[in-house]
Amino acid sequence: MTEKTASAQVSADDPGAFSATVTAITSAFGDPTRRSVYLFVREASTGVTAAQVATKFGLHPNVARHHLDKLAAGGYVEAAVERGGTGAGRPSKHYRPVAEHEPFDFPVRSDDLVLTLLGKTLKMLPPEQAAHVAEEVGQEYGRAMAAGLTGEDFLAGQRSLRSAIQAVADALTAHGFAAHADQRNNKLQIVSNHCPFGDVAIENPVICAVDRGMVKGMLSALYGDTPVEISSSLPQGDTFCTTTV
Repeated sequence: MTEKTASAQVSADDPGAFSATVTAITSAFGDPTRRSVYLFVREASTGVTAAQVATKFGLHPNVARHHLDKLAAGGYVEAAVERGGTGAGRPSKHYRPVAEHEPFDFPVRSDDLVLTLLGKTLKMLPPEQAAHVAEEVGQEYGRAMAAGLTGEDFLAGQRSLRSAIQAVADALTAHGFAAHADQRNNKLQIVSNHCPFGDVAIENPVICAVDRGMVKGMLSALYGDTPVEISSSLPQGDTFCTTTV
């Protein structure tokens, strides 16, 4: 079932359809950068390329392509390979909105809803199990993020740990963490000045394990399995979040 199909089948009397719709909309629009990319595509009359999206939002071209392909997989945009007007050069893929589809017909803010559901779900579990589940969710998403960074430069084992950490920090920044790589006391760190989990993380600090998992997941794909720990946390009152590698 595609995300578009799931959205069309939602019913207040059908919990399965409700769950599918939440999952579908979150997958496509739960990321704030992806929502902005979608609005940018909608505003363009002739379609956009991954390179144009990368320039507009300051993303790596592969990250931009990942967002566009995710929207296309859900049926929210369509892609077509086109050549330039002269007929020369490499064909480029243009993305356009699907005119007849209105993805926001489900009246919720999906990111807030899913974070709230995640927080309440984790609260029902024993603390150690909750942390394990949250980290697993983060690792899975981190590996998916790293999968968008394709090419020889992004293959595991083909880069230094420092450059891998920098790539992770850049990816986290694209997802709202305002992160940068740092080195202190002979340890490499990722410092985040913003927590996109907001009040939900303050109420449920175990959600910070999602952040740790995302870093682990991306590093395992870009460099290899690496021990990671969170040494400071915004939701717990620290000045910033620090993930030490």
